[in-house]
Amino acid sequence: MDPYSEIVTRVADELIPRVASLTVPHQTSWGGRGESAGSAVVFTEDGYLLTNGHVVGSATSGTAAFADGTEAPFDVIGTDPLSDLAVLRVRRGVPGPVRLGDADALRVGQLVVAVGNPLGLAGSITAGVVSALGRSMPARDGRTVRLIEDVIQTDAALNPGNSGGALATADGEVVGINTAVAGVGVGLAVPLNSTTRRIVGELLQQGRVRRAYLGLVSTPAPVPTQLAERLGHPRALRVVEVVPGSPAAMAGLRPGDLLLAAGGHPTRGAQDLQRLMFADAIGRSVELTVLRNGAMVDVVAVPSELTASSG
Repeated sequence: MDPYSEIVTRVADELIPRVASLTVPHQTSWGGRGESAGSAVVFTEDGYLLTNGHVVGSATSGTAAFADGTEAPFDVIGTDPLSDLAVLRVRRGVPGPVRLGDADALRVGQLVVAVGNPLGLAGSITAGVVSALGRSMPARDGRTVRLIEDVIQTDAALNPGNSGGALATADGEVVGINTAVAGVGVGLAVPLNSTTRRIVGELLQQGRVRRAYLGLVSTPAPVPTQLAERLGHPRALRVVEVVPGSPAAMAGLRPGDLLLAAGGHPTRGAQDLQRLMFADAIGRSVELTVLRNGAMVDVVAVPSELTASSG
């Protein structure tokens, strides 16, 4: 067997038993009852599964089926629409957990393997490469729209039903939860990294995720060369929009500002800011350092709690 096939086969052998096929009841648009399908990944010894928030929607329970033919009911422990992640718990024994990796260590061109249950075909596996990193994908919770940052783009074939399944490295470590098909040959996965691990932890403990809200839209941008050398990082966040009346507006942030640091931490990308915007930041002052018209300016913002009306 060639080396490529050996890698994919090894990953398949390890992960297929640990990726469940989900059947989730839902209300149809005409008021009847229907079912939707998806996938989920076993990530603890005691029966917790990780999937997409959109797979379970507003459901509170469903059925998980495993590759060995066993089926078990599950309960929804918590969902977070703004990261498109959900935690489930199966009511009886499950296979051992997958090994979780760190998506922040991925590189473009790296081999990845997708495991899920597309189109009702349980235990399906496809392989490809990481096509791009740092993509953004909109997620909606009521009227609030938030970008899921640092989404993994892959050319491993994904189809309906793959959502909630595993995206793994050649070593078999799960680094993402497959979430969307963006087009032919373009699949997206929510990364598993320090930020999403914190989200999963809050779902396990509280069933939901409380977030702090600043009220700005930003995009990565280069730092001027001389300043970048002094700061030690070449990228920051350009403020594109400031929501009127938001904490960012009250702090005096303006479109065009280059956000260099928040709370004393460099903001090289959106994830650096988002990892600070959890419950412990609500109502507490955070110092923001921006570059404005060639001068560094410090402002203080007090994040509020993100609600459905914040957006």
